[in-house]
Amino acid sequence: MRAYRPPYAPYLPIAYMDDEVVVVDKPSGLLSVPGKTPDLDDCVEARAKKWLPSAHIVHRLDMDTSGLIILARSKRGQRDLSKQFEQREIGKTYMAIIWGAPEADEGLIDLPMTSDWPRRPLQKVCHETGKRAVTHWQVVRRDARTTLMQLKPETGRSHQLRVHILSLGYPIIGDPFYAEGEALAASDRLELHATELQWRCPGNGETRKVTIPGP
Repeated sequence: MRAYRPPYAPYLPIAYMDDEVVVVDKPSGLLSVPGKTPDLDDCVEARAKKWLPSAHIVHRLDMDTSGLIILARSKRGQRDLSKQFEQREIGKTYMAIIWGAPEADEGLIDLPMTSDWPRRPLQKVCHETGKRAVTHWQVVRRDARTTLMQLKPETGRSHQLRVHILSLGYPIIGDPFYAEGEALAASDRLELHATELQWRCPGNGETRKVTIPGP
């Protein structure tokens, strides 16, 4: 198991805030919520609560993934946002750098996923016991050995984007769980970034969208 060494610079940049929600830009290597032991207490929620005591996590990003996370600032916001996530009304866009180059320019991956119990926390595609998982992908740029891709998940399964892109034969570079050899060595972090979030404001129902570039 890797030692937990969360970054402190940047600490937890704010991308957007109003009376109901705050959107932060999570650095790679920081947990979204506390772990099971005291050495894993440092996380997005704990850091946010230091300056916004009412802040409450309503969704998560993997520790290795960077990018936008939205937190509720009120009970109403928590209920409303949780319902939007449950009903898949939140728009989420990610950018990833993969090792290799798909021939197609875009596609859809509809493969059910479940936990790979003997190798937890790894996940896997399983048509017998897996839950439905859907990802839309599009090539943004092809380089000599890597490809920049835009990913839009319809569902929010654990490790969904990592496993779905791997199912095409192309791991995300720097992935400590699913990449090997040159693909793993190509970056010192998982090159997966949550770049855009879109939601309905709990206060008035208006659509809000926040976009930030990848690191």
